[in-house]
Amino acid sequence: MRIGVLTGGGDVPGLNPCMRALVYRAVDEGCEVLGFRRGWEGLLFINPDDPTSFREHAIHLDKQNTRTIGRTGGTFLHTSRTNPGSLRAEDVPDFLQAETTNIPFEQTLDLTSHIIRVLEYLEIDVLVPIGGDDTLAYGARLHAENIPVVAIPKTMDNDVFGTDYTIGFSTAITRSVELINILRTSSGSHERIAVVELFGRNSGETCLMTSYLASVDRTLIPEVPFDLDKLIHLLIEDRNNNPSRYAMVLISEGARLIDDRITGSSRDEISNDDQGIPIGRLTVELIKRKGEFNTLYQHLAYLMRSGVPDSLDLMVAKNYANLAMNLITKRQYGRMVALQGGRYTHVAADTVTHGVKRVNVDEFYDAENYCPKVRSIEGTPMFLY
Repeated sequence: MRIGVLTGGGDVPGLNPCMRALVYRAVDEGCEVLGFRRGWEGLLFINPDDPTSFREHAIHLDKQNTRTIGRTGGTFLHTSRTNPGSLRAEDVPDFLQAETTNIPFEQTLDLTSHIIRVLEYLEIDVLVPIGGDDTLAYGARLHAENIPVVAIPKTMDNDVFGTDYTIGFSTAITRSVELINILRTSSGSHERIAVVELFGRNSGETCLMTSYLASVDRTLIPEVPFDLDKLIHLLIEDRNNNPSRYAMVLISEGARLIDDRITGSSRDEISNDDQGIPIGRLTVELIKRKGEFNTLYQHLAYLMRSGVPDSLDLMVAKNYANLAMNLITKRQYGRMVALQGGRYTHVAADTVTHGVKRVNVDEFYDAENYCPKVRSIEGTPMFLY
C-alpha cells in the first residue's frame, strides 16, 4: 500500500511528531509513504509528463529521514494555503496555463481533475491530509471523487467542526499564558493598560481559554462585538483595583466593535489607515483618543504557533497518527480522526463542512463584563468548550 501525506494551512507544533508516528507505523505495516511538499500545492505542481517535478514537490518518507523530526515544531514538509478547488489564474502552474484560457481574471478555477490524475499517476492508495477546515474540506471533496482519504485535524484555533480537539491548540495556549505573565512586569512597572492580541479570526476559543488560565482582566472574542466606552470603563476599574496599577485585555484578531461603530464618537474619527490595522492596535489607538491613558500593545502572533509541542499536543499528535493508521489498515476510508468527550474516535471526513465550531457564549462567556464565565464544569470535556 502506498500512503500520501501532506500538511496544509498554518503550521502548528505537533505536525512533525504526527508525521513521524504515521511513517513509523506505516513502515512497520509494510506500507510506503510519500510526503507532498507545501500542502495541496505539492500535488498541484507535480506534472505526470515531467518526472523531474516529483523530486521538487514530493519525497519518499522512511524511518531514517523522519527519525528526528518529532523533536521539532512546524512541518518539515512545509505548508501553504493552496486549495486546488479554488485557484486564482496567477497561482496555476505554467504547464496547466491552458486551463486558464477564456477564464475571467476574477474567476477561480477548479483543478481537481489534475489532482486526481496526479494521485492516480503516483498510485496513491490512500491520502492523509493534516490540516484545518479548509485543507480537510478539500480532502472531503476528493473522497467524494472516490479518492480514499483519512484526515487528521490540526489548528491552534481548535475550530474544526466534528472534533473537540485539534493538534496545536494546547501549545498555543501554553505559549500565550507564559508570554502574558511575562508581560505583566512591564505593564505593572509603567502602570499601563495592556492590550494583547492573539490569533483567532473566527473563533475565540483559544483567546478565552488563555484568558481563563492566565486570569486576564477582560477578553474580547469574535462571537461578541464589544463597546469601546464600556471596555475602557471596565479597564480603568481593573487598573484602579490592582495594587500594581495596571490592567490587561486579551483580544482575538477577529474581534470587532459593536455595530461596527464607536460608542460616543463618530466613525469619521477613524481613518482609512486605522481601519486596515489589526484590531488590537486599533483598540489601543481608540483608547488613547478617549483620554491620556498609558497603554501597551503586544501581538503574540506567530509566537503562539512556534517551537516544540507541549506534552498534550505531542500525545494527541502521535495518537491521531496511530488512529489514522488503524483506519487505513482496516480500509475504513472517508474518515477524520477526532476526540469527542475525551475519547478517541473518528467521524465522516465531510463532517468539517457540516457546521462551524464557535465559543458557547451563553455557557462560558460573560458578554456584559467581557470575561470568561466558568461555573459548572461537571460532565464537560477537559477543554470545556
